[in-house]
Amino acid sequence: MMNHKLTGIMAGLLLTAGSLTAQTPADSIMLNDPTRYVTRATLYGVGAANMYDTYLSPQEYRGIEFRLSRESMRMTRWADGNLSRQSFFQGYVNYTHNHVDNNNTLSALLNWNYGLHYHFRLTDHFRLLAGGLADLNGGFVYNLHNGNNPASARAYVNLDASVMAIWDLRIKRYPITLRYQANLPVMGVMFSPHYGQSYYEIFSLGHADGVVRFTSLHNQPSLRQMLTADLPVGRMKMRLAYVWDAQQSSINNLRTHAYSHVFMVGFVKEFYLLPNKKKQTL
Repeated sequence: MMNHKLTGIMAGLLLTAGSLTAQTPADSIMLNDPTRYVTRATLYGVGAANMYDTYLSPQEYRGIEFRLSRESMRMTRWADGNLSRQSFFQGYVNYTHNHVDNNNTLSALLNWNYGLHYHFRLTDHFRLLAGGLADLNGGFVYNLHNGNNPASARAYVNLDASVMAIWDLRIKRYPITLRYQANLPVMGVMFSPHYGQSYYEIFSLGHADGVVRFTSLHNQPSLRQMLTADLPVGRMKMRLAYVWDAQQSSINNLRTHAYSHVFMVGFVKEFYLLPNKKKQTL
């Protein structure tokens, strides 16, 4: 009886070892595949806003802004594995007032960037990235006391040049990742009414000539910058960020700007994507 039990135990151990051995290559391939490694961050922030739109008022409006962002980065197999893909979504709402404090505006904007960056690995701990992004924007500015023209729409699409610097460092034994990113709109299209033209004329009467204009550095000198620091907190990573967002335009005899200085905080999630078993069986 003892021999039969020992034989059964040995057979079970061999089968278990065989199954683990059979799974190990697939698992190791997945874990060593950088294209399955995803970094995702969600941040919340508050800061200062400065709004200016001559369609609504000749005055600047200053106030408070609340911002949310969600970012995802992942390496690709392109360019010998040196090209990463970035998807960055952000939205803000701000409430501002003029300098005499007798009028207010409410503004909101959604922005989505999607593009690629090439990695120049200068050292084991420092990388420079350069690439391009599609930059989509939509929102509004609403003046709370205007009668004839109470609101101004925001709608524009750009192709951005984008650069990044990523530095992995240690303060004693504490690891920190610093990153700086700047996005510069190079060319695009923007919706803008003419000076004194109402939205009723555009959308109801069909007077839409020239309301969609080509943009570049000469009439839309804008820049988005972000500085982040990733700090390990237990098994998670906290991200601290400062965003300086400067959007400007001078189109159809109208001038606008939206300046934001925002401090943000959130958490970073790093994970591996599991292989698609359905694709593997086909």
